[in-house]
Amino acid sequence: MKLTDLLKEENIIADITSRDKSGVLHELVKGFAEQTEDLGEEEFFEVLSEREKLGSTGIGNGVAIPHGKLKHLSRHLISFGRSRDGIEFDSIDGKPASLFFVLVAPENSSGEHLKILAKISKMLKNKDFRSRLIKAEDREEIHRVISDFDQEF
Repeated sequence: MKLTDLLKEENIIADITSRDKSGVLHELVKGFAEQTEDLGEEEFFEVLSEREKLGSTGIGNGVAIPHGKLKHLSRHLISFGRSRDGIEFDSIDGKPASLFFVLVAPENSSGEHLKILAKISKMLKNKDFRSRLIKAEDREEIHRVISDFDQEF
C-alpha cells in the first residue's frame, strides 16, 4: 500500500494559515467533506478533536499525526499540511509541530488503519524526509517528496 495512492495532491496544504490546533484540524479536513457524499467537515473535525482529548497526536520532532475513524466512511482519507513557523500542538516534546499528516479511516478498518499510521510514523522518523518536506517549494514538490520516500518504505 502506498500513501500516495491515498493522498491526493489537492489534500496537501503547503502553508497552513491557522495558528492553533483547532484551526489546523479544520484546515486539514476541509477537502475531505468534498470527497465524500454523506459526511461534512464538522464530522471529520469532531472525530479528530475527540482523539486529541485522549492525548495529543503531536509525536515530537515537529510532527503531528491526527487520526480517527468514522462510521459512514467507505475509504481511508489522508491530508498533509505544513507550517514553517510551527504551531503549538501539545506535542510530547513540548515543541511546536510543523508537519501534519491526517488520517481518517472507516470504523471497521483497524488493521489497515494501523498499517498506514505505522508507515507514516516510520517515514517521519527520517530526518532527511522531514527536512525535505519543510524545504519543499509548493504542494507539487511536497507530493513528489512523499512519493519518493513512499517508494523506500
